[in-house]
Amino acid sequence: GSGGTYFTLCLVLEELARVDSSVAITLEAGVSLGAMPIFRFGTEEQKKEWLPRLCSGEMLGAFGLTEPGGGSDAGATLTTAVLEDEHWVINGTKAFITNSGTDITGLVTVTAVTGKQADDRKEISAILVPSGTAGFTVSKKYSKVGWNASDTRELSFADCRVPAENLVGDRGRGYAQFLSILDEGRIAISALSVGLAQGCVDESVKYAGQRKAFGKPIGSYQAIAFKIADMETRAFTARMAYYRAAEKMLRGEPFKREAAMAKLYSSEIAVTNAREATQVHGGYGFMNEFPVARMWRDSKILEIGEGTSEVQRMLIARDLGL
Repeated sequence: GSGGTYFTLCLVLEELARVDSSVAITLEAGVSLGAMPIFRFGTEEQKKEWLPRLCSGEMLGAFGLTEPGGGSDAGATLTTAVLEDEHWVINGTKAFITNSGTDITGLVTVTAVTGKQADDRKEISAILVPSGTAGFTVSKKYSKVGWNASDTRELSFADCRVPAENLVGDRGRGYAQFLSILDEGRIAISALSVGLAQGCVDESVKYAGQRKAFGKPIGSYQAIAFKIADMETRAFTARMAYYRAAEKMLRGEPFKREAAMAKLYSSEIAVTNAREATQVHGGYGFMNEFPVARMWRDSKILEIGEGTSEVQRMLIARDLGL
């Protein structure tokens, strides 16, 4: 709402993810990846046309970067866009695109090769494609291990024509623009990861107080109590990491390293907490009717989406001058 900051978004994402991270990722991707490219780099006309509906929740936007043959190597884009008669003609395929096929999805901003730079490298630009455009096909939802409330699909473009003015930002700057968007998004996904990790603590504390073994609640035994104490410590530490990254971002200071560290640590401790919460619950943790089973399934993608753990380590090392 009015007066909110990116940090406000992070707090909301954390709280949503304490209950269901697949609902949280719908909001995170809708804001960080769907609306933010237009907000940061769009023309005034694009902002006026799309942002009111994206901000009100009437519409969702998607972010088309990943392709079937290239995940972490996002610069290896094969999708092309040729300027012809004042229209971009787009051909190619995008994979694992969140929010791309819901009933309220209104657009996807895609990266495409639009030519060559002076040094013979690919010129990659960002182009806005409204839903329902001829030549734009949205495949059926993927069958996923987790995040089942989140819409994820493959997109195909076959001579898909959109007006030249649908270019988002400067021609040839699409890849750089999306990298900066991903830096911000890493803070948001960190908040989501912390929420899942904290949700694991919440469920474990509740269960450990109710479940009895040998005549006492299992939480009274150090084996369980210390496990949950470690889970809480991990969630708290990860929260402080994304708070710091968000603080630097809002101050206008460089934050790439902090965002990468927050994303790396929070995603990995979310996986750890989900595993430990399942252990606390014993056999019940393996039953779908218990929330920790879903949290366990949902946690793994956090080490993969919006930059794998390996990519985060690469970014951190590079920022250290290595």
